[in-house]
Amino acid sequence: MRTSYFTATLAVTVGVNALPQITPATLLAPALPLSRYDTKKFTTLLSFDDILGGKFPKPSEIIGGIINTLGDLTGNKGSGLLGNLFGKPQNQAAGKKEEPSTSTPAVDDTVSTKATCSNPRVRQEWDSYSNSDRQAFVSAIRCLMNRAPSGQFSQAKSRYEDLVALHQTLTPNVHGNSKFLLWHRYYLFTFEDLLRSECGFDRALPWWDETRYSGRFADSSIFSDQWFGGVNAGGNCITNGQFANLAINVGPGSRNELHCLARNNDDSKTINTNSQMVNGCNNQQSYANMNSCSEGSAHAWGHNGIGAVMQDTWASPADPVFWLHHAFIDRNFRIWQNANSARVNSVDGNDAAGNRLTLDTTVNVYDIRPTVRVRDILDTTSTTLCYKYNY
Repeated sequence: MRTSYFTATLAVTVGVNALPQITPATLLAPALPLSRYDTKKFTTLLSFDDILGGKFPKPSEIIGGIINTLGDLTGNKGSGLLGNLFGKPQNQAAGKKEEPSTSTPAVDDTVSTKATCSNPRVRQEWDSYSNSDRQAFVSAIRCLMNRAPSGQFSQAKSRYEDLVALHQTLTPNVHGNSKFLLWHRYYLFTFEDLLRSECGFDRALPWWDETRYSGRFADSSIFSDQWFGGVNAGGNCITNGQFANLAINVGPGSRNELHCLARNNDDSKTINTNSQMVNGCNNQQSYANMNSCSEGSAHAWGHNGIGAVMQDTWASPADPVFWLHHAFIDRNFRIWQNANSARVNSVDGNDAAGNRLTLDTTVNVYDIRPTVRVRDILDTTSTTLCYKYNY
């Protein structure tokens, strides 16, 4: 395994762009202006009143926003835009296909249907995760950062950045439509499976209960010298923790420019990851409404509240905190499913092209892991996924 620390002399000799994604002892990449991370969004930020009133984006508004985005990227608002979106993305290997109530629900993760895998892994909330487990998780992420990229994505300089580039490539397809929760569930599983198969990770994946820290993210041990570094960085490079001075090669947005891991905490935004917001979404009756509510509420507010790299919809997985945040969102999705057993057997809503989601709609991660169908990942205790949450 390559070491994570390189001297300034080595950086000059080899050249920064030739190195994998690394966490050097000294800064190798600059901070970017915060405005650079304010990239095109695919959802609308929701207030609690919006949730109570069911004021979620309409499918026609979502599709219109995607078409406008394509115009921004291509400089052409004419014909062929949907072909650009749903056909083979540029610079990728050939043959790749993409595919109101205020009552509080019970918080439980009992399996709502008969488990189809014999021993589901139980994902642990960060505060109940031992220091040994935390270090194993962080070390496995650093291992991916020090492994060579697959070559599938030209912008990726490490195996870890293969995942970031995948998210960047598929952003218009998997945000602002009903694939959001399902695709990110499988994406998170893909990340976990890479940690296991390529870096020897043998623990339960952690998740972070952001309702405990809404409006005060800096109080979590996640954002400490010992683990992921600070969050109150004012848009500057993170210089403490185990990802100090991390160099990022993917993003911001759909473009790629060398920059550092930066954060810009805003408590007025992270306050919206509270239990009231989560429960408001979990009280939605249809999958499509739950999906839209989840994306525009705790999910979006958490990203924007951490800020900088995490605020960039396209390349936000470049900040390793992304995985803890999305495990929180997936956990909330599972709690919603547990409230009604039918929710692991049915789905509604549309994809980015306006096609109706069915149990046979495909979900793909560019062959980093096999393409699956919605029916394969609706129930997390299926043989495909085989996990649940500790609460």
